[in-house]
Amino acid sequence: MADPTSAGDGAPEQLGGYERARRALEEARAAARASGKSVGHGRASPVRRTSSGARKRRTWSGSGPDVRDPQPFGRLVSGIAKDRGWSPKIGEGTLFGQWAQIVGADIAAHAQPVTLRDNVLHVQAESTAWATQLRYVQSQILAKIAAAVGDGMVTSLRITGPKAPSWRKGDRHISGRGPRDTYG
Repeated sequence: MADPTSAGDGAPEQLGGYERARRALEEARAAARASGKSVGHGRASPVRRTSSGARKRRTWSGSGPDVRDPQPFGRLVSGIAKDRGWSPKIGEGTLFGQWAQIVGADIAAHAQPVTLRDNVLHVQAESTAWATQLRYVQSQILAKIAAAVGDGMVTSLRITGPKAPSWRKGDRHISGRGPRDTYG
């Protein structure tokens, strides 16, 4: 290797740090070419070997979205929930927890969801008048629920009024018609 501080005519040459590094790099590239190795200009080879020994072309992530990019936390959690079969319970929790936001404050003030069984949501209204009004807007409520928690979570509503008074008092009870002339 030639001395970088001496010129070809025997006079000493004054090189700065950049020029010395550039000359050393050119000499290393020339030596690599002479030995038959490829020079990649600092980049990794675009062809790599997989564990089975097959050649695979390396792909680099560009400026667009890629599966190797960091993912939003919500997307990761929903993927885990879907894989483990938790989605129906999460949807049910969303429905019960956000009932007022889904159906509106007016309906939520007068009716509450009770249970969700076999895609049928049981809703209890505070009065028979509210139960009747909710039956009239049942399709709109179902559309709001589907928009919030997804289609198929709730397919129908069973709207009931308040609980009727029970005439059955005490441990002992006689079966039969019971008091029929009370209201009459």
